[in-house]
Amino acid sequence: MEWRGRRGSSNIEDRRGMGTAGVGGIGLVGMLIVLAVGYFFGVDISPLVGGQSQQAPSASQQRELTAEQKELGQFVSVVLADTEEIWTDVLARQANIQYQKPSLVLFSGAVQSACGGASAAMGPFYCPGDRKVYLDTDFFKVMQSKMGAGGDFAYAYVIAHEVGHHVQNQIGVLSKVNELRSRVGQADSNRLSVLTELQADCFAGIWARAAYDKFGSIEQGDIEEAINAARAVGDDILMEKAGRAPMPDAFTHGSAEDRMTWLRRGLESGDLAQCNSFREAGL
Repeated sequence: MEWRGRRGSSNIEDRRGMGTAGVGGIGLVGMLIVLAVGYFFGVDISPLVGGQSQQAPSASQQRELTAEQKELGQFVSVVLADTEEIWTDVLARQANIQYQKPSLVLFSGAVQSACGGASAAMGPFYCPGDRKVYLDTDFFKVMQSKMGAGGDFAYAYVIAHEVGHHVQNQIGVLSKVNELRSRVGQADSNRLSVLTELQADCFAGIWARAAYDKFGSIEQGDIEEAINAARAVGDDILMEKAGRAPMPDAFTHGSAEDRMTWLRRGLESGDLAQCNSFREAGL
């Protein structure tokens, strides 16, 4: 993926190297948002990193970013800028909606959001309460070393997937899903979560197709990287890597096969209407 030297986004909040101020209790407003949302849109990777909760540096440990961290920040900024340009165009043409750009928060170890506090072991996530994507770039190292899913475009897919949740939030999908989840049992709630994630994968595919057409920044093998990443974060694969038998009723993000299928659907169609996972499930 060709990204160096390209335009970055101004909607980046870089909290890496900051202290832990505000990372503790979530407070009343945060609790109400957590209850309304019901869950973060992230992947629990704690079994892959030994179940250890990661902590952000304390105020006395504030530090300068390394050259590698700075470069990763630039990479994320370029990918976010691409999503901004593409979704502004796609939503205007296909849904007559003006895209509202989200912010992306870079953090190290732990972070506070409007949805509450979270550790890096949760993986990247989207918080509907503040309309922000949260990312600890060390997750990319986990993808490469623990999941076998390294590569720039694999990492870009992760960002595009979380931005896909923002698109869902803007078009009203998330509010409807959370209302439904409040009225059903755990198994049905998990199924709604899976359908939400598969649609976000499809939206990531729309982004990838448009990025290929518009920017010419995608190289041979990049699409395979993204599809491999989608497979790596399938619930069945994560459960197997954690030494557990896959249990479909417990899936919250979808199987590896389903995640690859919906990513490909977005890639092949570039069409929002083709990403309606809920309609295909009879909802």
